[in-house]
Amino acid sequence: MSKSKYSDPDNFTNRELSWVLFNKRVLSEARDKHNPLFERLKFLSITSSNLDEFFMVRVASLKDMVNAGYTKTDIAGMTPEEQLSALNVVTHELVAQQYSTYNRSILPQLAANGLKVIERHEDLTQKEADYVDQYYEENIYPVLTPMAVDSSRPFPLIRNKSLNIGALVRKKDGDGSLEFATVQVPSVLPRIVQLPDEEGREKKIILLEEVIERNIQKLFLNYDIVCSYPFRIMRNADLSIEEDEAEDLLKEIERQLKKRQWGQAIRLEVEEGIDLRLLDIIKEELRISKEDIYHIDGPLDLTFLMKMYGLSGFDHLKEKSYASPQPVPELPADCDIFERIRKQDILLFHPYESFSPVVEFIRQAARDKDVLAIKQTLYRVSGNSPIIAALAQAAENGKQVSVLVELKARFDEENNIVWAKMLEKAGCHVIYGLVGLKTHSKITLVVRREEDGIRRYVHLGTGNYNDATAKLYTDIGLLTCSPSIGEDATAVFNMLSGYSEPLSWNKLSLAPLWLKDKFLFLINREKENASAGREGHIIAKVNSLCDKDIIVALYEAAAAGVKIELIVRGICCLKTGLLGIGNNITVRSIVGNFLEHSRIFYFENDGKPEYYCASADWMPRNLERRVEIMFPIDKPELQKKLMTILNMQLKDTVKAHILTEKGTYEKVDKRGKGTFNSQLEFCHMAVEAAGRQERLANNRVFIPETHHE
Repeated sequence: MSKSKYSDPDNFTNRELSWVLFNKRVLSEARDKHNPLFERLKFLSITSSNLDEFFMVRVASLKDMVNAGYTKTDIAGMTPEEQLSALNVVTHELVAQQYSTYNRSILPQLAANGLKVIERHEDLTQKEADYVDQYYEENIYPVLTPMAVDSSRPFPLIRNKSLNIGALVRKKDGDGSLEFATVQVPSVLPRIVQLPDEEGREKKIILLEEVIERNIQKLFLNYDIVCSYPFRIMRNADLSIEEDEAEDLLKEIERQLKKRQWGQAIRLEVEEGIDLRLLDIIKEELRISKEDIYHIDGPLDLTFLMKMYGLSGFDHLKEKSYASPQPVPELPADCDIFERIRKQDILLFHPYESFSPVVEFIRQAARDKDVLAIKQTLYRVSGNSPIIAALAQAAENGKQVSVLVELKARFDEENNIVWAKMLEKAGCHVIYGLVGLKTHSKITLVVRREEDGIRRYVHLGTGNYNDATAKLYTDIGLLTCSPSIGEDATAVFNMLSGYSEPLSWNKLSLAPLWLKDKFLFLINREKENASAGREGHIIAKVNSLCDKDIIVALYEAAAAGVKIELIVRGICCLKTGLLGIGNNITVRSIVGNFLEHSRIFYFENDGKPEYYCASADWMPRNLERRVEIMFPIDKPELQKKLMTILNMQLKDTVKAHILTEKGTYEKVDKRGKGTFNSQLEFCHMAVEAAGRQERLANNRVFIPETHHE
């Protein structure tokens, strides 16, 4: 195969720099004065937690590459060292913008709306100071562990992501030399300390570290405190597991998790104005370089803003909440879910429609005397998962239950180990993922004995079996008893448990062996149609786009005249406006109150459109190193629903950011277009559909269905 003219590194954006652009889009929502104030708090908090994970995983990985002498370039032609250098500049700029937003916009607006954040404990009134000191004595002091460093006490291990207060102290009867001391701000205590309300006055809060700093002298009674400042470190949290050499994957992951707290320090946050003598000690002990130090003009770790969102009395400063996910019209309460699926395929659209039918699907299967087996893949589940409980009950009821629990789901490893052990105790057959691959597919198979023989019911989804995130993430699910999909589902689980690959597939496309080729075939077919003078059109909605082969195929299709509309929430290594392509490729990113997580694909196919949903993004890890599933949506009425979703996102003028030819993202120019918030419109549609179904169920007057373009 000859090399494409579009393979040149100049035609791609570096993945990590594109991620920073994504986090800037999240930050832009915090800066947008059209958003309610407390929603802006949430977005600012999210930028902070996003950045933490980015450092622990992506920056850590680049540092590992540099330390190992790895010099291979990425698709944009950058070595790991060049990427780190570029990231150093843009992440410092991002942090400065975060705190500019917090200090110049958020804090004054909070104060104007009756919530005062006391930034320095010196600013407390005498009455407030007395309350804070008493609160410290009763609630904080008993939990603290002050640690001094001297010849007999080495520098303590500072935990990953923990907030600490470092101090320089001098013995009262000593020789005047300075010593280092530190105390960890306990994560088990609320970070926000609310001061007693004064009648008719504004609410006031102070942060836990300020209360500790105010009382730090009480922790070191034989010392004078020369200075004290908060600091926080980020460590390398990327697990390195030699799976082929690990006799017991579960035990090996448990062992590696303990190491995560003590990985190499890769980022140090300190308060602006920190005493340089104190900084030098911390810097030297943690062996951290100057460019990895972030001087913060404000409180370290802005994730506390998510807790502030929960303060009572400020509902008027929040988005009018979407009451709750709506019932699925095709699945009324207490219905026989298997009977309903036999009547028709059912497309679920979370969080606008409830996730409950998915839970109920497994619950009914667990109790149904005719169900013989349940098989499911689990990647991330909630802390108190009703799905896990239903699977355990099914095993106890004598069903054959097989569950693949992906132990390598990043930052959910510990949670998944607990569930895996619990399922095993209940009698389930548990598979711990596959060597060298993460199983990221979302599939459930229920095998049921019926009058006319064995029937297979299948749920396929774009999102995790997590009832908590299903209220926050937008995802698509399909419930079907299609014989061809059922046959494929059986083959999937046989492959996962016994490594037996089927000779062919009916409907499903799986990574890492077949899915990428399927995507390339579908893109190339549009290119051939356009080259022959027929209409070519692709719409793809994904979380990330950074696979070079896919991007090159899209470039070539667009150059042949295919209209390509991409909705990419996060990383996008593709560029727009390239020579020979012009406006044939557009990219938009939607950052709203719900996290856009669904993967939907539309291919025009010369007037015979094909629609697909998938668990996979267009990333090398999804297409080459994970078990992923793409499934077709064949029924015309369900295709119509998917096209409505895509069209509404393509006309969003409120939450959409457009990728420009300069590589920047800009909000949609609303002139002449009005305001259209796709997520809000989906909420209205779900409420309308549920209400219409309820009226029909109550035998009231028939109300014709309205269609939204």
